[in-house]
Amino acid sequence: MGLTKTEGFTKTQLDVASLTKALGHPARVAILQFLAQQKGCICSAIVEELPLSQSTVSQHLKELKNAGLIKGDIDGPSVCYCIDEKAWNKAKKLLNDLFDNSNPANCC
Repeated sequence: MGLTKTEGFTKTQLDVASLTKALGHPARVAILQFLAQQKGCICSAIVEELPLSQSTVSQHLKELKNAGLIKGDIDGPSVCYCIDEKAWNKAKKLLNDLFDNSNPANCC
């Protein structure tokens, strides 16, 4: 099976995989935690919170935006990022369903 083969998987499985890929770096988790505590912010405020360069933070923001977890509005030379509440709630439901529908106690 090829690494990019996605046929045969449910939409939910693909959505969970996409979400967890976006969450697959601690910098992205830190960005989401920071944004979840704000009403909005500009990119430079995020850079001040993380031990990463502006360009690296921008790459992580792009990944989170592509995954739909955050949204951003251009305001002059700055971009104001915030959590996309609808996507955030969908992500919570997907992960809750994944863990709630498992029964690891029946494992070998």
